[in-house]
Amino acid sequence: MSSMKRREFILALGGAVASPLAARAQQTPPMIGFLGPASASAMSAWTAAFVQRLRELGWIEGRTIRIEYRWGDGRADRLPEIAAEFVRLKVDVIVTTGTPVTVLKEATSNIPIVFTIANDPVGGGLVGSLSRPGGNVTGLSQLAADLGGKRLELLREVTLGLEVVNSEIRRSEEVTPAIESLKGRADAIYVQADPLMNTNRVRISTLALGARLPTLGGIREYVEAGGLMSYGPNFPDLFRRAAEYVDKILRGAKPSDLPVEQPTRFDLVVNLTTAKVLGLKVPEAFLVRADEVIE
Repeated sequence: MSSMKRREFILALGGAVASPLAARAQQTPPMIGFLGPASASAMSAWTAAFVQRLRELGWIEGRTIRIEYRWGDGRADRLPEIAAEFVRLKVDVIVTTGTPVTVLKEATSNIPIVFTIANDPVGGGLVGSLSRPGGNVTGLSQLAADLGGKRLELLREVTLGLEVVNSEIRRSEEVTPAIESLKGRADAIYVQADPLMNTNRVRISTLALGARLPTLGGIREYVEAGGLMSYGPNFPDLFRRAAEYVDKILRGAKPSDLPVEQPTRFDLVVNLTTAKVLGLKVPEAFLVRADEVIE
């Protein structure tokens, strides 16, 4: 065989081998739309837990799965725009937590939506029932009223505040004046676990300490930021379980057939350093019950 013919044969063989590889490379991996209602930094531990669980299930970000992250930064007015963008991108599944579920459900009845927490998904019209959601939405639920009562009980064990004074905050700029206004009017602050509060948790804790007001929140991260204590579901665990829903959906399951589950881990976290700064003596029996004590 002449050198010219041999070269043609090699080129032809190379072409035959390359084409199936090229076809495989053109198959784009599925895309997740991840809507974080708070800031990226505020949710970093939860996002990491979600991505880690996906990896354990065989979905590697950037290789076998794409994740489009969008952040609300505690601003509800951003959510409809993000929801519309996910619909335009034709993502395969959307993951979110809390309030955005309603906005997303209004934006699409086709794209599967997985929520890591929703206070009352049946009463709020998100799902038909917990056992058979029936639509394009499923995930994990909690009963917010039950948790609120439990948190106030815990607060009473450490402080004497019984009367409730409401202070509504709608924007980040309102955090400082709201806490300033509570000086002399309150014995403690119960911080709602919502995106705006989560995004501003360091500022809230700093101002509350300055005002010598103990704070109770719904997530561990409030306590890490200097709050006195928190009680609520373990959020990294919730995001790991959301990844399991995503895995099932990407492998062919329908959200309508995946029952809404309840959180299984509830953590009581106490910051003893904060207690000392505030001059509070936390009862030993209370500390024994805590899942984590930060010193």
